[in-house]
Amino acid sequence: MEPLILTTALTGAETTRESQPNLPITPAEQAQTAKECFAEGSVVMHLHVREDDGEPSQRLERFEDAITQIRNAVPDIIIQMSTGGAVGVPFEERMAPLKLRPDMATLNAGTINFGDEVFVNSPSDIERLAAYFEEVNVAPEIEVYESGMIDYVARLVKRGVIKHTPLHVQFVLGVPGGMSGKPKNLLYMAEHLKEEIPSATWGVAGVGRWQLPCAIMAVVMGGHVRVGFEDNIFYHKGVLADSNAQLVARIARIAKEYGRPLASPAKAREILGLS
Repeated sequence: MEPLILTTALTGAETTRESQPNLPITPAEQAQTAKECFAEGSVVMHLHVREDDGEPSQRLERFEDAITQIRNAVPDIIIQMSTGGAVGVPFEERMAPLKLRPDMATLNAGTINFGDEVFVNSPSDIERLAAYFEEVNVAPEIEVYESGMIDYVARLVKRGVIKHTPLHVQFVLGVPGGMSGKPKNLLYMAEHLKEEIPSATWGVAGVGRWQLPCAIMAVVMGGHVRVGFEDNIFYHKGVLADSNAQLVARIARIAKEYGRPLASPAKAREILGLS
C-alpha cells in the first residue's frame, strides 16, 4: 500500500467566520495554517482565497499573494488551487488563476445541486478547462460528486481530452445534492474508478459528518485523504475543531496506528505525477 497523501482544504468558499471562528482568510493566515498542517503531515494545500472581509474571491492578485506567502512559509508544500470558486462565479474567472501555474488545480467533472444552489460545470466548459490545463502545464485533480461522473471522466480520458497521467480523482462525498459518504458509496466509487481508469489514484473528501468515516476508510483501503474547514468545521459532533492542523493530526495519528506511513512531499509528487 503506497504512503498516504494528506490534503488540507483550509478555507473553502462557503465556510464563514461566524460558523468557524478559526477559519483562515487572509494570505498570512493561510500561510500560517499551511505551516501548521505541514508540520502535522499534510503535504498538499487545497486553496480557495477570500478578500479581507471574508468574501470568496477568484482575483488573480489574491491568489498570487496567498501562493507566495504559503510557499515562503513552506517551500516544499504542494499547492492545489481551486477552479471551483464560489457557486455562481463566471467560468472565465474560475479559470484565470491557472495562469499562476500552481502544482495542481481542480477540474470539476459535472454539474450538481449544491445545497440550495446549482454548481454548473457544462461539458463544453469542462473540455475547455481540460485543454487549458495542458496549455499551462498544470496537473488536474478531478473532483467527482457521484458515480456517473467517473464514467464521464473515463470517456474524456479515452478521447484524449484529459491527458495527465497518473490521473488523481477526488471523491467529494456528502454534499447536499450528491452522493453521501456512506461506506458502501465509497467502496463502490473506488471499485468503479478501478474498473474505468485502472491507473488512476484516488482520495476522498468527506463533507460534514462524513469526513472522519471516509478518511478512516481511505486509510485502510489505500486511498488518500482530504480534511479541513472547507469540508468540516467540527472535531466531534457539536464541538468545533480548534484548527485545520487538529483535523490533520487526527488522521496522521490513525494512519500511524494502522501502520500506513504518510507521504513526504517528494513521494506525493511521485504518486501524483508532478514534475
